[in-house]
Amino acid sequence: MLRYLPFLLILALTIYAFIDCLNTPEPEVKHLPKVVWVIIILLFSIVGPVVWLFAGKDRAAAGGGRARRTQWVAPDDNPEFLKSLRDEQEKKNKDQDKDQGQS
Repeated sequence: MLRYLPFLLILALTIYAFIDCLNTPEPEVKHLPKVVWVIIILLFSIVGPVVWLFAGKDRAAAGGGRARRTQWVAPDDNPEFLKSLRDEQEKKNKDQDKDQGQS
């Protein structure tokens, strides 16, 4: 069983690189057209996928590159949510003041 492990790792790497190449938008592919990268990945089972992963695609550096998606913010850290709570509380206080003034 252990003797099949290198073959399975190479196969997994090739499949991963192949799918990654197919899913990569054309503008992010570097150095060669996408079709050529696919052929290289499939023909050269070890070298092709490794070269694709290191040199074939524009990869955003950590903390830089493309604009990040807005991340979910916990309600107690979200200033808009906290403001809405304050506004709601002020409205309740004004309503209570009006009710007490009428009694």
